[in-house]
Amino acid sequence: MRRPETMNDAFEASRSNKWAIALTVMLPTFIEVMDTSVVNVSLPHIQGSLNAGVDESTWVLTSYLVSNAIIIPITGWLASVFGRKRYLIFSVVIFTLSSLFCGAAPSLEVLILCRILQGLGGGGLQPLSQAILLESFSPKEHGIAMAAFGMGVVLAPILGPVLGGWITDNWSWRWVFYINLPAGILALFLVVLFIQDPPYLRRTQFRMDTWGLFLLTVGLGCLQIVLDKGEREDWFNSHFIVVLSIAAALSLVLFVIVELNAEHPVVNLRVLRDRSFAAGTVIMFFGFFCLFGSIVLLPLYLQQLMGYTALWAGLVLGPGGFASFFIMPVVGVLLKKGVKPRYLLSIGLVATALSTWMMSGFNLEADFYTVAWPRFVQGFGMGLFFVPLAAAAYVNISREEMGNASGIFNLLRNLGGSFGVAFSTTVLSQRSQLHQTHLSEYITPFNAAFQTYFDQVCSWLQMNQPQASCPTGGLVMTYREVLRQASMLAFNDTFLLLAIATLSLLALMPLLKKSARPFGWKEGVH
Repeated sequence: MRRPETMNDAFEASRSNKWAIALTVMLPTFIEVMDTSVVNVSLPHIQGSLNAGVDESTWVLTSYLVSNAIIIPITGWLASVFGRKRYLIFSVVIFTLSSLFCGAAPSLEVLILCRILQGLGGGGLQPLSQAILLESFSPKEHGIAMAAFGMGVVLAPILGPVLGGWITDNWSWRWVFYINLPAGILALFLVVLFIQDPPYLRRTQFRMDTWGLFLLTVGLGCLQIVLDKGEREDWFNSHFIVVLSIAAALSLVLFVIVELNAEHPVVNLRVLRDRSFAAGTVIMFFGFFCLFGSIVLLPLYLQQLMGYTALWAGLVLGPGGFASFFIMPVVGVLLKKGVKPRYLLSIGLVATALSTWMMSGFNLEADFYTVAWPRFVQGFGMGLFFVPLAAAAYVNISREEMGNASGIFNLLRNLGGSFGVAFSTTVLSQRSQLHQTHLSEYITPFNAAFQTYFDQVCSWLQMNQPQASCPTGGLVMTYREVLRQASMLAFNDTFLLLAIATLSLLALMPLLKKSARPFGWKEGVH
C-alpha cells in the first residue's frame, strides 16, 4: 500500500501532462459519442443482413441509448468505489470488446445484447472525461478544458452519419463497429500511461444504494424507450407508451425522494443546490433540446424533399462542425483572459437562434450554399454555447464532487437531445398533416390557380409520359406536390419554434451567479 504523499505526488505529476491526458480521455469519448449516431444510416443494411423487421432493427439504437443513459449519472459513484483509473480502463475494455462482438454478431438478438454491453461500457466515458479534464486543468484553464471536451462532443454526432454512410456503402455495416477497435486499443494504452487516481477517491467505501440504483434504472430505461419509440407508436394513443410513461414518471419521482434522503446516494443530487450548476444543467438541457431538434430535421429535409443522398446530407452538416471546432479553442482562450462566460454564452444563444430562424426560411428551391450557411452559423453559436456554459456551471464545484456533477450534467445534456428529437419529429408530423388538410381545400375545379396548374401538368404528361393519362396522372402529380409543400411548411414551422425556444434561454442568464472563486483562483488542498 503506497503512502498518501506518494499518491499525491503521482497524481500531481500526472496533471503536468494535461494535454496528453486531454487526448487520452477525448479519444474514446469521441468514438463513444459518435456511436450514438453512426449506426443510424446503417439500419437498412443491418435489417436486410440479419433478416429483421423495421421495428426490430431500431432496437439496435434504443438498446444502446437506454444502457448509456443508465450508466452516465452513476459514473461518479462507480469511479469513487472502484477507482477512476480502474473504472476508466474497464469502460474502455468493455466498449472495445463489445464493438468487436457487435461487428461479428450472427443474429439481431446477439447484436442487441452486444449493443447493451457497448452502452454500459461507453456510458461512463463522457462524464469521466469531463471530470478528469476539469481536474487536470487549473480553474483558470477550465474554459480551455471544456473547449477540448466540446470539440469531441459536438463534432462526433455530426460526423457520425457521414462516416457511417461512407463505411456502409463502401465496406459493410459491420465495419461501423470494427473501426472502434484501433481507437479503443490506443485509448487503453494511453489510459495506463497517463491517467492517475485522485487520492481522495480511494477512501470511498462500497455502499450499495439498492433502491436508488433500481429506481434510476427503471426510470431512465422507460423514459428513453418512450422518447425513442413514442412517435412511431403514436404517443399516448399506445397502451405500451402510456404504461412506460407512468413507470418512468413514478420511478424518477421516487428516485429523487430516495436520493435526497439517502446517507450514501448513488447520485448525489445535493450538488444542484449550487445555483450556477443547477442553472447550467437546465440551460444545457434546453440548449441540446434545440440543437438536436434542428440537427435531426435538416437531413430529413434534404433527403426527403431535396433528393440529397445520405452522404451529401451529412456534408451539409459539416460546416457547422468545422465552425465549432475552430471557435471553441478561441472561446477557451477568452475565458482564460477573464471574459465573463455569461457574455459569450448570450452571444452563442443569439447566433444559434439566428441560424435556426434562417432554416425556417428554407424552400423547395434552396441550393447547397443556402442550406449550409445556417449550419455554419449554428456551429459558431454552439461553440460559444457549450464551452462558457460548462465553465460557468462547474466553477463552484469542488474536486470531490466533480465526478458526480459531471454525471448529472452529461445526463441532462443527453436527455435534452432525446427530448428535442422527439419534440421535433412529433411537431413535424402534426404540422405536416395540418398543412396538408389546409392545402387540400384548394384542390377544386373552382380554384383558378389549381386549374391552371393542373392544365400545365397534363400538358407536361402528354409530352413526356403519354402512358400516364389525365386526369388520373395529373391528380397524382398534384397530390404529390401538395405533400411536398405541406412538408416544407411543417419544416418551416418546426425550425421557427426551435429558434424561439433557443432565444428564450436568454431569460435564464441571470441565474448563472458570479463565481465564488473566479477564473485564476488557485486551487488549494480540500
